Amino acid sequence: MPFDPASYEFSPSAGPVEIRANTVLPARRENIELRTQDGLTLVGELALPADREPEATLVTLHPLPTHGGFMDSHVFRKASFRLPALAGLAVLRFNTRGTSSPRGTSEGRFEEGVGERADVEAAVGFAVERGLPARWLVGWSFGTELALKYGAVEPVAGATEGAVLLSPPLHRAVDADLDAWAAAGRPLTALVPEHDDYLRPAEAADRFARVPQARVVGVDGAKHLWVGEKFVHRALSEIVDEVTDAGSGAEGLPTSWDGPVATAVG
Repeated sequence: MPFDPASYEFSPSAGPVEIRANTVLPARRENIELRTQDGLTLVGELALPADREPEATLVTLHPLPTHGGFMDSHVFRKASFRLPALAGLAVLRFNTRGTSSPRGTSEGRFEEGVGERADVEAAVGFAVERGLPARWLVGWSFGTELALKYGAVEPVAGATEGAVLLSPPLHRAVDADLDAWAAAGRPLTALVPEHDDYLRPAEAADRFARVPQARVVGVDGAKHLWVGEKFVHRALSEIVDEVTDAGSGAEGLPTSWDGPVATAVG
């Protein structure tokens, strides 16, 4: 039985509480299914602000499934826990083909980022059909490769605002993909950890120089997996700064919450 995101038990708080790794803030959450053009059903979740319409939408693309990446990879899980309440964002997470999580297993098998083009298109298409506003691709590691390869070409290009990349390895995405982004002129921000295993800030600045509008942000002390609340807070704050007009403020997103909270297990 897949996990029901509506089953979180929220309790009132007696004043502000610190937001921790498993803190869940209020949102309208639902399990969703995406249908690809090649006939696969992908499983996912959509989290919306509890008391208002979303200001923008994050279509998240998770890390490499053959190395443990899935829709619950921790930065994206925490984005769904926090950003609907803290920033008024819709957060769409899903498992690419052949990937499993507590939500369930998406049909198909891993296709090295090739067949996954249809997965990206299905996720963006779902967001369009639901009328979700200002859709942004947010990729992490392998997910950045999908964003770079397919985000600047149709049909995704015409349905999204731009992309934010966490730990881009620039392995499957090649210069031709960067050139397509340059030609499209659409916003592209890369958050590059100082101690990344694959691509570090100086090299990233050199590689992304092919895209005049690209912004490369080196994150001191961070590693590829963004482990540690300090680095999760930085990543989520940078994402909010990119996709909303108000941004996250000078100090980044709030680190406490005064209202009902739940605690996620696991």
